Amino acid sequence: MKIGPIEVWPPVVLAPMAGITNPPFRVLCREQGGGLFVCEMITTRALVERNPKTMRMIRFDESERPRSIQLYGVDPEIVGRAVKMIVEEDLADHIDLNFGCPVPKVTRRGGGSALPYKRNLLRRILRAAVSNAGPLPVTIKMRKGIDDDHLTYLDAGRIAVEEGVAAVALHARTARQHYGGVADWESIARLKDAVQEIPVLGNGDIWSADDAVRMVRRTGCDGVVVGRGCLGRPWLFRDLENAFNGSSERVRPTLGEVADVMERHAEGLTGCFDAEKSAISDFRKHVGWYLKGFTVGSEVRRELATADSLDGLRAGLAKLDRDQPWPPNTDTPRGKSGERTKVLLPDGWLDDAWDFDVPEDAESDVSGG
Repeated sequence: MKIGPIEVWPPVVLAPMAGITNPPFRVLCREQGGGLFVCEMITTRALVERNPKTMRMIRFDESERPRSIQLYGVDPEIVGRAVKMIVEEDLADHIDLNFGCPVPKVTRRGGGSALPYKRNLLRRILRAAVSNAGPLPVTIKMRKGIDDDHLTYLDAGRIAVEEGVAAVALHARTARQHYGGVADWESIARLKDAVQEIPVLGNGDIWSADDAVRMVRRTGCDGVVVGRGCLGRPWLFRDLENAFNGSSERVRPTLGEVADVMERHAEGLTGCFDAEKSAISDFRKHVGWYLKGFTVGSEVRRELATADSLDGLRAGLAKLDRDQPWPPNTDTPRGKSGERTKVLLPDGWLDDAWDFDVPEDAESDVSGG
């Protein structure tokens, strides 16, 4: 799969996930197999204003090539400035634009999965990004639409092609679905039929490498985007590489091997935070994902989930049964789930699908979703 000048094999992209896809996690995933590995969502306003937290978030490990940044923005002028800054300061090799985030603090500003409803605003943002990107490929990630009554993905896909976007990725859910229900893979096939000039990537309900291959075969998409399926499972990217190369070999680590990865992950996070305690606190959310399916006593789980230092975490990891084999039937949903009763939008957002006014206070100065 080619995304602009970048050749990607296997045709796999690590989805940007707030609080997850920081350098330590990306490195763990990248060590397992090839693909594109995208950083957490960065707001364009925070980038152009050089917000200190945002500038830390766009750091890459020296081993990371190509470097991929995902931007979130609503104002075409600010998006253009952010893209130009990335090019001029050599901050990345690939830019992805977020039109898929469903969280209320994003959609109520008109951003994320709310924005493609405004077709002309979407077009202006894409034109600003592509015209300032120079040799860097610009891609987009989106959802089907706001809800089943306001689907936008086919229009957005055609606009992306017309404005010079290098690839489009579709999370086959609406914003209202959030992460609930079942991903509509047939919508990926419809998008591929409508957008044949550039690669189309599918996203949603890929819990194993076999799911990824099945999605490609069923929909005809050119590649896949993996999000929640790799939580606590960076070795999924080795499975994906094997699967796309035609191998049936799959990684099935023992609990001891998982524990070693957990320790490396936590150690890596200490380099991203100002304090070890903050790093270990951030790591706690990963504990349940790593241990899913394994038999681990409640006291040890509690010790790991409440550790506040590397030594405390290591002490808990030392109590695990290192010889315990990989549990069966663990290729199942993990991470966020559930639907929304409604999608929060700016006042009057649905009145006109073609206006291109930027909502007041649309641009956030806080990165990370």
